[in-house]
Amino acid sequence: MTRPLTRTAGVAGQPIAHSLSPLIHNAWIAAAGLDAVYRAHGPADAGEFEALVARGRTGHLRGLNVTAPFKEQALALADVVSPAALACGSANLLLFDPGGVSADSTDGIGLMAALAEQAPALEVNGRPVVVLGAGGAARAAVAALIVAGADVAVLNRTRARAEALAADLGARVAGPAVLETAVLVVNALSVSPEIDLSGLPDDAVIMDMTYRPLITPLLAAARARGLTTVDGLAMLIGQARPSFSALFGVDAPDTDVRRLALTALGEAGQ
Repeated sequence: MTRPLTRTAGVAGQPIAHSLSPLIHNAWIAAAGLDAVYRAHGPADAGEFEALVARGRTGHLRGLNVTAPFKEQALALADVVSPAALACGSANLLLFDPGGVSADSTDGIGLMAALAEQAPALEVNGRPVVVLGAGGAARAAVAALIVAGADVAVLNRTRARAEALAADLGARVAGPAVLETAVLVVNALSVSPEIDLSGLPDDAVIMDMTYRPLITPLLAAARARGLTTVDGLAMLIGQARPSFSALFGVDAPDTDVRRLALTALGEAGQ
């Protein structure tokens, strides 16, 4: 009897050494007892990423999670694109099948999972929400929050980019005054912005999609103000769960991968 081949998947990005995805997925693989492996890939440029995808097409990979700067290229290289990836204009998950390459985005699922976990009392349906930024991460956030029924406003330094995002997804563009009524502020920028939180409602929630550091300056300021905060690690784990299911054909086991990730981040006391 021929032994089945080890199922191989991974994450591709540049830089990639900091990624916690291999730690999370391999912990789930071990807990589930799968004959599988999940590796980090660091293509140097777009050409090397395209070569990696071509390797996946030959059956050497089951799939890839994709992070910066290759998420838009991942979408362009796919044969089949999910509505979520299309709305985001990028893909963080590629699946390789005999019929071709499928692209999806689980970032929105991860965002909503993080909110449900760390801000369970928050209700966004019909309420004002602000997303900071207008890049791919912001698109994922806006798309997910609009599906959840939120009244989403985009706040970005370059107004033209915010207008383009808003027009594509059905959000609106606003200035800083919108923070006075927001029940949720999501930072989708790669840096932690300096914004005035003093006018926010007392029950507002602040989320930062970044997880290095875990408590960003924005989240620290929100905590000092007494506001509920949601960190980027919760979103990372939240988007990893549906990715794991798609890559390996089973649900992620009930394993405390957050504890492992916090240890890796040096913040085990959080």
